[in-house]
Amino acid sequence: MVRLQRDQDGYGRPLEGSLTEQRGQDAHVHISREVEELCQVIRDIGESCGDGGGEKGPVVTVEFGKLFEHYVNISNKVVGILLRARKQGLVSFEGEMLWQGQDERVLITLLHSPG
Repeated sequence: MVRLQRDQDGYGRPLEGSLTEQRGQDAHVHISREVEELCQVIRDIGESCGDGGGEKGPVVTVEFGKLFEHYVNISNKVVGILLRARKQGLVSFEGEMLWQGQDERVLITLLHSPG
């Protein structure tokens, strides 16, 4: 087995075709589905406001407390999925982290849907 150095291509990545690579790809697909589901829940329970600036359609917002109450039945990882969706530019909200009880009134804005 060859050990790669930090400056070599492929360093820090699983071997191509390995089970580790496949597990990583499967996890990515699973998380992407959860992010899509979260965005759908925001669309379903959120409130439309404004026109979103043209072809994007109305902006949809929901308070974290309301989202947490609805989404907790689907997954107990709602905050982690929100952070992933924000990293992908799908949602925005104030603060680094959201805490149940403390951040109930923080608005989450759906910027656009995945896809």
